[in-house]
Amino acid sequence: MSALIELERVGRTFPVRSDTDKRIHDFVALEDVDLTIGAGEFVTLVGPSGCGKSTILDLVAGLAEPTSGTVSIGGRPITGPGLDRSVVFQQYTLLPWRTAQGNIELALEAKGGLNKAERASQAEEYLRLVGLADFANRLPGELSGGMKQRVAIARSLSVQPEVLLMDEPFGALDAQTRELLQEELLGIWERTGTTVLFITHDIDEAVFLGQRVAVMSARPGRIREVVDIRLDRSGAGDHDIRGDIRGDIRGTQAFAGYRHRIWNLLRERSAGSVGRREGVASVA
Repeated sequence: MSALIELERVGRTFPVRSDTDKRIHDFVALEDVDLTIGAGEFVTLVGPSGCGKSTILDLVAGLAEPTSGTVSIGGRPITGPGLDRSVVFQQYTLLPWRTAQGNIELALEAKGGLNKAERASQAEEYLRLVGLADFANRLPGELSGGMKQRVAIARSLSVQPEVLLMDEPFGALDAQTRELLQEELLGIWERTGTTVLFITHDIDEAVFLGQRVAVMSARPGRIREVVDIRLDRSGAGDHDIRGDIRGDIRGTQAFAGYRHRIWNLLRERSAGSVGRREGVASVA
């Protein structure tokens, strides 16, 4: 698998004013971050609150620049946002006065190169991809939280990016909807072959989704370890967008083993914001 995204010795600092002496100091968010993501790979990034997970996503998206080191895609340094990368945030960022289809067409208008009929046809195709073909004319206010996030995913995929960047996109959803969308996202990833970098604070989510899980240390954030996830999904059928994966995988010893390993990596950090019990499944 060829490398698509590369972070090499990346550091990121921010100037902040001290509460004590009111002077400007450097706040070190990231330090010596090394991470390589292959084309078509699904990588999840997990770590304690404030470790710089979202900062890494901003760097790859081109929304911020590293203070040191290099961030590149396809061997080219990232100098700003581009249509080769799409971002899905926890908040849906849908225009409330445009329908589900209209929100997707908006992204295609920004991309350019398609006439009105072509934009409508492509928007319909991506609504079908996320299972919302029957809701094309609904306004965001008429959709559930899970449906809104599906529209946001469809909008991001409609411009056919090389990379889909997802910053805790299911964090605001209830547990049942969250697990359903995790399963559907895997199905979409398999069908599109898009490279995915998925930020999460939830260990179970990281293990379930990722081919590899990059585990970060507390601030200043570094990649502490990258864990290869090898789970047997051979029993999962193609029906209902991998709807039977959860029963096959989440209750297995292999899944529990990966979860335990990543939990221990996070628990060993110096910041003490995580509970001592192993039964806690996420990092605040």
